[in-house]
Amino acid sequence: MEAIKSNVYQILDGKKQFVIPVYQRMYSWEKDQCERLWIDIIAMQKTGREGHFVGSIVNIGEKVQPTGVQKFMIIDGQQRLTTLTLLLIALRDYIKSHSDVVDVNAQEITDTLLINMYASGDDRYKMYLTQNDRNALIKLIEHSPIEDGIKSRLLENYDFFTQQVKKNVLSPIEVYQSIGKLQIVNITLDRGTDDPQAIFESLNSTGMDLKDSDLIRNHILMGLDADTQIDVYRNIWRPTELLFDYEHQSEIMDNFFRDYLTMKLGRIPRKNEVYKEFKSYHNTNYEIPIRDLCDDIYRFAKYYANMYFCRNNDADLKLLYEDMKEIRMEVAYPFLLKIHDDCNNGLITIEDLKEIVKFCISYILRRAVCDIPTNSLNKTFATMKNDIRLNDYLNSVKASFILLDSYKEFPTDERFIASFISRDIYSMNRCRYIIEQLENWNNKSVVSAKNLTIEHIIPQNPNLSDNWKAALGEKWNEIQKKYLHTIGNLTLTAYNAEMSDLSFEEKLNMDGGFKQSALRINKYVVMQSIWGEEQVKERAEKLSEIAKHVWPYPTLTESELSAYRKLGDSVPQYSLESYDQMNDYNRILFEKLNIRILNLGTFVRRDFKKLYISYKADAIFVSIIILNKGLKIFACMDYSNVIDPKGITKDVTGVGHHGIGNVEMFFDNLDNIDDIMTIIEQAFQLQDIV
Repeated sequence: MEAIKSNVYQILDGKKQFVIPVYQRMYSWEKDQCERLWIDIIAMQKTGREGHFVGSIVNIGEKVQPTGVQKFMIIDGQQRLTTLTLLLIALRDYIKSHSDVVDVNAQEITDTLLINMYASGDDRYKMYLTQNDRNALIKLIEHSPIEDGIKSRLLENYDFFTQQVKKNVLSPIEVYQSIGKLQIVNITLDRGTDDPQAIFESLNSTGMDLKDSDLIRNHILMGLDADTQIDVYRNIWRPTELLFDYEHQSEIMDNFFRDYLTMKLGRIPRKNEVYKEFKSYHNTNYEIPIRDLCDDIYRFAKYYANMYFCRNNDADLKLLYEDMKEIRMEVAYPFLLKIHDDCNNGLITIEDLKEIVKFCISYILRRAVCDIPTNSLNKTFATMKNDIRLNDYLNSVKASFILLDSYKEFPTDERFIASFISRDIYSMNRCRYIIEQLENWNNKSVVSAKNLTIEHIIPQNPNLSDNWKAALGEKWNEIQKKYLHTIGNLTLTAYNAEMSDLSFEEKLNMDGGFKQSALRINKYVVMQSIWGEEQVKERAEKLSEIAKHVWPYPTLTESELSAYRKLGDSVPQYSLESYDQMNDYNRILFEKLNIRILNLGTFVRRDFKKLYISYKADAIFVSIIILNKGLKIFACMDYSNVIDPKGITKDVTGVGHHGIGNVEMFFDNLDNIDDIMTIIEQAFQLQDIV
């Protein structure tokens, strides 16, 4: 290894060429980085400083030829060397167009710093970039016309430097002198003794801005001979890169590699260890030829890009991808990569694939509606492939979903509907998606909500008009607060501003009002003459029945499911229907309270016992007995620890009773649910929850 302090003029002088190998990333400096360089140049010149250090260049010299151009392969430093070349071109072009500039020779810049004057073909150019950037740089050097539509940061940064030189903050000679003062350490490696990959990784670990996808590409391609390197890059790796969006290519590819490794390993690599994990995976599977490994990456990258960018020739699958995008379902990608590959290999049909994607969407949407925390989802999907049985593929996936419990649970229809009817849907970031899906379920004429806005039938204004107060009754304030943002009170319209706080009758009959709406979710609305609590609740129930079909729960018979129960799993013997005292009134009380308790934490688990229902985290903290009218509730805590300002509790320590807990309460009115939950939360917080 030889390291020499130098400057760009000394580095580029002579018959030499700096080649960027195919495995290096494209030129990626943005305007901000060029602007910082330009500010440093101005500051150095204005303050009279003798130099400014801009970094190092690491290269490997090819075998020295007695004649011809000496070539150096750039391992690190292409960004700064290319940027300085762009600045030199901008300066040269300015001088060419201004005949009054005589103290700097434009042709000398070209002949000594940009080209090898007596060389021909590819050897003519001092900087020989990767194929994607090469054409743009050559055209700038040759001062050739640039075709319309060419997209390159080279052109953007050349334009930036052109504008800066034109401003004449520094004269052309000052710019030229300043470039020569920029200090660079030029490091040339010994091809026989130095390990370029180890040095490359060391440079990256000290803060060079390289993405995981860059490091992985270099790791795969750097060790190949030149011909194989070019062949694999052009025919496999570059097509992989082209699957992803140009502007965010590195970021999306980094995410892909993390999900690819998750799918392969069955666990999630840490974000800052993706490259390390890939190297370990590659070393463990050393028998896989590089070309086969790249083919495998390309195949899975196609699945990933299709999902991410919603691309597919199958119209139904494309719509499912769009749903995935709407609810930000990237967390399921590792599992779905496996499912797509199995479909591609003929293990399942395209219809099976669609059904599994639907269940994934339903799983995430139902959990969101039930307000179940999302922090476990990535682990759930990372390991779900382990439950697949190839001889009963679809049923094994269904069983895997059904048997998820505790904080991983797939909310049943009972829990989902209870939350769907009562929760604040409007504040969810998936609100528009939910309403649009309800409108389009089984609808051959799909409606786009892009030009529609969400309308509250009962207005949001806390100062309701007299018409609305009369319609809602003397408890109008409570009713508005309780139902305002729930699904029963939400719809879509193109006339949100016009409707505003109008009465229900006016919203029905106005120009563009509900009676003129072609939306199916408004059919119930237009049949009403008044709008109040009863109508909101009835509409919510109707929409919840649709929601069960839009986001279905996987179903298997007990016989089918029993084949997937693990040894020791117990078959549930009791359900809500097991209690003789259960009636419509008690069911409403229970469902409301049940949701509130389950939402206390991700580890809360419910168990139906013979005589009562218990909820536990690390231990049981509350139990419920169904009465003829109302619920009897026992909180598991010492009565001396209870904070009960409303006086709703009773000490039953030492008193025999069904259920578990020493603090007794009765719940027979929904208006008291907050008071009941205050006590239950105290019992919950006293558990040793991790």
